[in-house]
Amino acid sequence: MKIFIMVSLLMFLLYQNVSGQNLEERIKVLEEALRKQEQTIREQQKLIEELIADMERQKTTKPQEVARPKETAPPAEAESMKPSTLERVKEVLLPKEGEPKKDILSYQVGGTTLRLIDISFDVLVATGASTVRDEPLGILQGGGHDPRKRGFTVQNVELSFIGAVDPYLNAEAHLIYFLDPISGESKFELEEAFFTTRKLPFGLLLKGGHFLTEFGIINSQHPHQWQWQDAPLINTRLFGPDGMRGPGARLAWLTPLPWFSEVYLGVQNANGETMASFLANDEFFEERPIGGRPFVDRDVRNLKDLVYLGRWSNFWNLTDELTMKMGLSGLYGPNATGPKGQTLIYGADLKLKWRPTHHFRGWPFLLFESEIMKRDYRADRFFDLGPDGISETPDDILLPKQTLKDWGFYAQLLWGFRPRWATGVRFEYASGSKDSVDVDFLSGTVDILRRNQDPLRNNRYRISPLLAWHPTEFSRFRLQYNYDRFSKRIQDFGGRDAHSVWLGVEFMLGAHAAHKY
Repeated sequence: MKIFIMVSLLMFLLYQNVSGQNLEERIKVLEEALRKQEQTIREQQKLIEELIADMERQKTTKPQEVARPKETAPPAEAESMKPSTLERVKEVLLPKEGEPKKDILSYQVGGTTLRLIDISFDVLVATGASTVRDEPLGILQGGGHDPRKRGFTVQNVELSFIGAVDPYLNAEAHLIYFLDPISGESKFELEEAFFTTRKLPFGLLLKGGHFLTEFGIINSQHPHQWQWQDAPLINTRLFGPDGMRGPGARLAWLTPLPWFSEVYLGVQNANGETMASFLANDEFFEERPIGGRPFVDRDVRNLKDLVYLGRWSNFWNLTDELTMKMGLSGLYGPNATGPKGQTLIYGADLKLKWRPTHHFRGWPFLLFESEIMKRDYRADRFFDLGPDGISETPDDILLPKQTLKDWGFYAQLLWGFRPRWATGVRFEYASGSKDSVDVDFLSGTVDILRRNQDPLRNNRYRISPLLAWHPTEFSRFRLQYNYDRFSKRIQDFGGRDAHSVWLGVEFMLGAHAAHKY
């Protein structure tokens, strides 16, 4: 809520500054922009009418009438120099090469022009039902923006700003609001706020601020970019309900390889609720303790207390209709089990897209995406410190060192079978090794909790068919069925499987890009 108030105040001050301009000058600028827009519309209408007329003449002209007598034919050079109606339409409708995108707001500050390129407002809501009750459903649907309540869920409301700061930097800010489906509490969050450089030598690009970690495919995407309505199981298990994000910096290098190949190196803070597999915080561990381990607070003392990212991303045009993208990712940093606790996460991702050369606004298409990832959670030994807080004898060791391993994958296939319609299916699986624990601090005892009895680490899989309809580029309806199954019966879940059906609606306002396939 504090972030929302601060941002609102900042926008108000900016508005007050802009409104101080001379009113007459602003009216003249608006009148001139309106005049140019009207002129452009008239030119477009005229050229479209000419194009339609040309098409009608081609339909009614007989083949023998196409060739005119040689003596009346115009010179070849003059005919080739005359632009066709279609070329004239393209000249008016399409931006010129190198022409910058038109700004929503442009404001001169000293010798620099601040340009606001995009403003968007995206809303995701869902309704549905499940064979399990709301509390276990919140664990089944592990993502914070998943539909995870019988009835209605406000999954995500996102306000985005994208603009050019100066000739050297671009900037983005994404603010989100959602209702906690269980408690009904309103939550405001700063999802991302970062800059990217515009001009660096040697194919380098620097990113800094608060941003989603670029591990794999799904984690770096906003919820409205997902093809399915919920996050994959393995992503929520390793990165938490809101995905992995935090303050930091990332450097990308476009390599000189003969295909499109980028290398990413990043560093971010390891603490906070969005750093589930690393230092996290005590509130996160109260809800989702990894392996049942107790939370140990750690300070940032040196560079070893930060999280480091490495990623290699490659893209190929296999044919004129088939493209492939493949990446390898790795994360390393400290975790919240003790001073020697460390976490290593690594994975691979693959994306294949087929679209015929002669398509209609992107349809038909075939899209395949898959990620596989694994976490080595190296938990430090835990001492029963007692009232003095300094005991560290072997008899006081409550939990020994242990490496908890969790891994999983998802694979999804989406087929755009006709304009505005798509259908697909996603399969997911999550597993691991080493048992969890249940610590009773009052009695100082530790009970072994079999991993298959831990709903946060058990073996499970999910199958999710999907049907999507796009009335326009900026709205979407999705009908999704989830079949969840556990390897063993889980207490309070009422059985080994669950069935859920969700109907989701999305609409976008503003200059946000349309959905891409």
